[in-house]
Amino acid sequence: MWFGQAEHRPTDSPPTRTQQGVHLGNSLMTVDEVANHLSRPKSWVYANWREAGIPFRRVGQALRCRPKDLEAWVDQQNP
Repeated sequence: MWFGQAEHRPTDSPPTRTQQGVHLGNSLMTVDEVANHLSRPKSWVYANWREAGIPFRRVGQALRCRPKDLEAWVDQQNP
């Protein structure tokens, strides 16, 4: 190992969102994450979430979506 290089060690920790895309755990997705998942601009998500029926919930003033609810919604869009 060269000086200054970190030794690579496998970890037992679960993958993060950035390691495997959308993590379908208990965390809530932000509008940015939903837009990325749908391959749409964030502005489209904000403008169309009610009409399209995207399953957002308000958390304070922010919109959040459960990953499993979004997956169910996506499945319903293309029967």
